[in-house]
Amino acid sequence: MDDSRIPILVGAGQITQREPDPLKALKPIDLIAAAAKQAAEDSEVGQSLLSTLDTIVLLRSFSDTSWRFKSPFGGPVNPPKSLAARLDANQASRLIYTHAGGNMPQWSINRLFEMVTRGEVEAALVAGGEALATQKAAQRLSLDLDWNEDAGGKAEEWGVAKRGWSDVEDRHRMAGAIYAYPLFENGIRGNRGRSVSEHLKEMGKLFEGFSAVAAQNPLADRRDRFTATEIATPSAKNPFIGFPYTKLMNANAFIDQSAAVILTSVAKAKELGIPQDRWVYLHGTADAYDHWHISDRVNFYSSPAMRMVSEETFEMAGFGQEKLDFLDLYSCFPSAVQIACAEMGIAEDDPRGLTVTGGLPYFGGPGNNYVTHSIAEMMVKVRNSSGSFGMVTANGNYVTKQSAGIYSTTPTEKNFNPKDPLIYQTKIDAEKGPETTDKPVGRATVETYTVMHDREGPSFAILFGRLEDGRRFIANTPDDPGLLLDLEKSDALGLHGHVKTNSDGIAIFTPG
Repeated sequence: MDDSRIPILVGAGQITQREPDPLKALKPIDLIAAAAKQAAEDSEVGQSLLSTLDTIVLLRSFSDTSWRFKSPFGGPVNPPKSLAARLDANQASRLIYTHAGGNMPQWSINRLFEMVTRGEVEAALVAGGEALATQKAAQRLSLDLDWNEDAGGKAEEWGVAKRGWSDVEDRHRMAGAIYAYPLFENGIRGNRGRSVSEHLKEMGKLFEGFSAVAAQNPLADRRDRFTATEIATPSAKNPFIGFPYTKLMNANAFIDQSAAVILTSVAKAKELGIPQDRWVYLHGTADAYDHWHISDRVNFYSSPAMRMVSEETFEMAGFGQEKLDFLDLYSCFPSAVQIACAEMGIAEDDPRGLTVTGGLPYFGGPGNNYVTHSIAEMMVKVRNSSGSFGMVTANGNYVTKQSAGIYSTTPTEKNFNPKDPLIYQTKIDAEKGPETTDKPVGRATVETYTVMHDREGPSFAILFGRLEDGRRFIANTPDDPGLLLDLEKSDALGLHGHVKTNSDGIAIFTPG
């Protein structure tokens, strides 16, 4: 094995900013730069590592991803170039700004490791961050911040630009994670044969373990140790967001957090004098995606892509999940964890625990960059436990884009050479869901559903159903407050009714 073609991670940095004054707080690009500098210091060679970077990959910010988080204060025109300038790393010739996706930190590391093995990369930075807490505080105070800058040029883009929902899903207001994941949750509940109250308790138990880890993590945003009952019980402080999810079951996006990891070849690490106790290897990895629109899924409680990614990652590593010492399963909502556990054969009460950070609801969910934090934290774990192995899973869109990585300080015994994802992606694509229709009419049955809430309470419902001929459709219900409350109090899975599509292309399902 040629040292110049062996990729390793050598530095990790994480920042959680708690400055209450928006005028004093670091703006997003400066927050990311702080994490990158910390990662360089973690390698024990500092600026000399930043000065040798040839590639910078910056995870797309939420303000450039979703209308819900758009910054009124602007931002950099070429974010990775602005970051390079702050790091005195202007020699970096490859500047990349990713497309959206919680899978993108792991996906980017996978691509960079492959590039090292081909001799195309010697030293690279993967970083990202958000300052949504500062943004929100400034808006509340009616402050006029200026986060704009133009460093010139245009960054290369990685990933998939395609949005995660279809036009017909958009018409029915299913256009974001808070709308999609509750639909999976009720699908899981139905598959497991639980009542609403039984499933709420199980979700509370699942996330109680995540909260306990966050309570011990000084970087976590929510360090109160919430009990299962507190998590699962709706209240004024913990209202439903999208039934059956309370606020404490949702990824916490309004935080100021950044993270960065730096990778090199073994030869470059030796040249720079990076101690071997800093080196972390990637033993197994894989990437895949499920059918892009959730209308086309086989069901609402599984992920063929997650199952395939798990199998391929362990096959590349040469061992199974029983050899893992640490886990960090992507945890934007309970359904993401439940599906990952089911597909990987891991118990939800596994004594190893399911997170090393505390998870997105409690540690924090900094947009597309959470997994950079979980990888950075996993590096700490495996460095502190020689010979151990830790697995990180990453999830983009709506249980759609899946990625995973197994990390260890134990050197790999073969070249980094993951299987081409196209080889197994065709198997996933072949698992087709039922035929769909965007103009349903007739008798129908509810397949899964959610009730979205605003500050006043239940606001509207989204559901997937089946016509008598088996075709699937998406619909809303009449805007009847009493009906919306009934959908939460009484189990609406399997509910019979009638669906009709209006002139605006909106399908309305009425029970009865």
